[in-house]
Amino acid sequence: MAGTAVSMARSMLGGAMSKAASAAAAEMSLLMGVRKDIWFIKDELETMQAFLLTAEAIKMKDILLKVWAKQVRDLSYNIEDCLSEFMVHVTSQSLSRRLMKLKDRHQIAMQIRDLKLRVEEVSIRNTRYNLIKTEASNSVGEVDSYREDVRNHAASNIDEAELVGFSKPKEELINLMDVNTEDGSPKVICVVGMGGLGKTTLARKTYESKEDIVQKFSCVAWITVSHSIFKIEMLKDMIRQLLGPESLKKCLKELKGKAVQVGDLSKYLMEELKDERYFIVFDDLWTIDMWRWIQEFAVASNNRKGSHIVVTTRDMGLAKECSRDSHIYQLKPLQPVDAANLLLRKSRKRQEDMERDGNIVEKLVKKCGGLPLAILMVGGVLATKKVAEWRQFYDHLPSELETNPSLEAMRRMVTLSYNHLPSHLKSCFLYLSIFPEDFEIKRRPLVDRWIAEGFIKARGRVNIEDVGKSYFIELINRSMIIPSRVNVEGTVKSCRVHDIMRDVMVSVARDENFVYLTADDNLTSVTEENFRHVSYHGRKFLKECIDWRHVRSLTMFGERPIEPPAPPFSPSTGMLRVLDLHGAHFRITKKDIKDIGLLRHLKYLNIGSAKAYSNIYRIPRSIGKLKGLQTLEIRMTDISTIPNEICNLQSLRSIRCKKTHWWSYLGLQPSMGCLMDMMYHQMITRNSHEKALKPRMPCFRHWSIYKGVSVPRGISKLQELQTLEVVDIKRSDANAIKELGELVQLKKLGVVTKEATEQKCKLLCAAIEKFTSLCSLNVDADNHGSLEWLHSVSSPPYP
Repeated sequence: MAGTAVSMARSMLGGAMSKAASAAAAEMSLLMGVRKDIWFIKDELETMQAFLLTAEAIKMKDILLKVWAKQVRDLSYNIEDCLSEFMVHVTSQSLSRRLMKLKDRHQIAMQIRDLKLRVEEVSIRNTRYNLIKTEASNSVGEVDSYREDVRNHAASNIDEAELVGFSKPKEELINLMDVNTEDGSPKVICVVGMGGLGKTTLARKTYESKEDIVQKFSCVAWITVSHSIFKIEMLKDMIRQLLGPESLKKCLKELKGKAVQVGDLSKYLMEELKDERYFIVFDDLWTIDMWRWIQEFAVASNNRKGSHIVVTTRDMGLAKECSRDSHIYQLKPLQPVDAANLLLRKSRKRQEDMERDGNIVEKLVKKCGGLPLAILMVGGVLATKKVAEWRQFYDHLPSELETNPSLEAMRRMVTLSYNHLPSHLKSCFLYLSIFPEDFEIKRRPLVDRWIAEGFIKARGRVNIEDVGKSYFIELINRSMIIPSRVNVEGTVKSCRVHDIMRDVMVSVARDENFVYLTADDNLTSVTEENFRHVSYHGRKFLKECIDWRHVRSLTMFGERPIEPPAPPFSPSTGMLRVLDLHGAHFRITKKDIKDIGLLRHLKYLNIGSAKAYSNIYRIPRSIGKLKGLQTLEIRMTDISTIPNEICNLQSLRSIRCKKTHWWSYLGLQPSMGCLMDMMYHQMITRNSHEKALKPRMPCFRHWSIYKGVSVPRGISKLQELQTLEVVDIKRSDANAIKELGELVQLKKLGVVTKEATEQKCKLLCAAIEKFTSLCSLNVDADNHGSLEWLHSVSSPPYP
C-alpha cells in the first residue's frame, strides 16, 4: 500500500509544519539560538510535502518510496512532539524562567538540533535514491497509467450475471433519465453511493439496454474517469467511441506536425458532437475540477438534441455540482433478503445447508452491510469452505481482509476512497478506527476531539467548530461514514462506519502507527511502536508494545484492565492531548484522576460515564495546571461544584456538566426514573427524598438532587467559552451569575432554576440580555411558575 503510506505521510507533515511555524515565531526560540534551526526544519518539511504530493499525483508505487514516506511520517511525529514540549515551556511563565538556566536551554536546543540533522539525513536519502524518476511523466507512462486505471476499475466491478435486486434500480434510473425527450440541452443524471455498492454495474446495465439506450442515440461512449489525470488519452478514447476510429485518425492527422494539446482535442470533439444525439457515461468521477473540465465539451450549450450524460460517483457533494437534486439517483444497499440470496448463490450453498448454523448467514450479511461487491468477494471465499468453517471465517474476517488475495478488491475499494480524501480529511477519517465496530459516533464530541488533536485549523473568521462540522458533513457526502441519527431539522447528529470500511482502516491505521486497538481477540506479539492513539477495548494489554511517550490520545471502552497499560497520569503519558473515559465499562473513581495535572498537553478531557459508572464527585484542584484544556466533559458524574482553579484555564471552549440522574443510584431504569421525578414534584418533600438516598450515597454531602453544578466567581475569565451547561442557579454565587453576562462568545447555555431565589433569577436575566452570540438557551425549572422571570428579559439576545 505505497499510495496509502504516501498519503498518510503527507497528511502528518501539515501538523509538524504548523508546530514549527509557531515555535519559530516564539521569542524564546531566538533567546535560545534555535530559531534558524526551526525555520530550516519547517522549510525542509515543506519540500518533503511537495515531493510527496508529486508522488501521489503520478501514482508512484515504488517500495523505496513507501519506506521513505514512513520515515518522513515518523520524523513528523517526533518533530511535533519536541516542538509541542517546547511550546508548553514557552507559554508557561514559571517554566520560562527555568528555561533561562543553562542546563534547560542546552537540553532543548540539543533536541532541536538533533531533529535538524535527522531532517537533513532524510532529505539526502531522497536525493540518493532518486525516488521520483524523470521519465515517470512522459507520454508512454501517461498512456500506460490511463489504461491501468481502466483495468483496475474494471477488476473491482461486479459481475452482472451474479447480481440480484438490481431490476428495480435499473427501471427507476431509466425513468429518471426520460430518454424519449429528443430536444433540449444535455441532461445530466448522477448515480451516487459508497464504493462497492454497484453504481458502475447499474450504469452498465442501463448503458447496454438496446431498447432504452442503443436505439435512441446516434452515438454512445463509456468513459472510466477514475482518478486519472491523463486528459489527452481520455479525450482520444471519447473520440474513438463516439465518432469512430477513423474520426480520431482524421483529428490527429490535422494536428500532425505539432504537439497534441488537450484544447485541440476537446474543441474538435465539441464541434463534431453539436449535431449528434449522444449518450455518455462518465464512470467513477472523483473531483469537481475534473467535472468542470468535462462540462466544457460534453455539456455543450449548442447541442439541443436531447443528449444524456450519466455520472457515477461516491461523493454527494460532487453529484450536486453535476446535477440538480431531482436528477440524483442515490443507490441503496441490498435488502437483507437479496443480500442473503446473493451470498448463498455465490458460495454455492442452499438455505437447507445452513440449518445447523442458522444465524451465520445473517451475521455475514450484516458484516457486508448490503454491499454487493463485499458479498460477492466473501461468497467466493466461502465457496471453498465447508459450512462448519464459516463461523471461524467470520470471526477472523479482519485478518482475512489483510492477507487473503481473494479479498483484494474489497481492500482496494476502501483504500481508494481513503487515498482520494483531501489531506485535511485523512487523519480525521483514520481517527474513526478508534471506535468499536457498529459504534454510534456522536458528531459534537468527535469534532471536539478532532480540534484537540490539531486536525482542524481555523478558516478565516469561520468558527473552528463549524469548520469541524463541515469536515464531518464532507465525510458523509463522500460516502465514508453513514448517518445514524438525524434531528427534525435534517442535521446529522451521529454516524457509523461501515464494518468492512472499518476493518480495512483499522489495518491501515495500525500499519501507519496511527491507532493501536487492544482487544482480547486481537492481541499479538508486536515490537515496541510509536503509536499515536490507543483505544482500549478489552481487559488484557500488551504494554510492552507501546511507547507511551508518543501517545496522543487514550480512549477507554472496555472493562478495567487486569494489568493497567500505564499509570493513567505520569510522565510517561505526558504527551496526551485527549483522555476519554466516557465509554469505560468500569466505575471511574477519584483515584483514577487524582494526578490529572501532570498531563500538560491535554486539550480534551471526558471523565463522564455513558453507563453511569462514574463515582467522581470532585474535580482535582490540579486541573488548574492544564492551561491548554479546551473541552471539559463531566456529564454523568456526581460532581456538583466547579472548582475555582477552572477559571485559570483560559483556553476552555466547552464545559458540559449535566449530572447523573438521582434515580440511577437506586438501580432504576430511565422509564421508572421519569415516573419517580413526577412523584417527587407532586408527592414527596425534598428532605424526605434526601433521607431515602443518603444510605446509598457515601459522598452525599458533595451531591445535589438537581442535574446542574455551581460555578465559581471568576468564571468571566473564560473568554473563549462557547458552551456552558448545566449551571445550578440556586447553588451558584450571585456574583458568579452576574459574571456570566461577560462571556461574550457564549453560544449555548443550560441552567437549572429550581428553588432559585427571585434575586438570582433577575441576575440571570441581566446576564442573558448581554449575550450577543447566544444560539441556544435551555432552562430546567419546576412546574410552579418559576419561568415567569424570563418575562423580565427586555432584549433577548440575537446571534
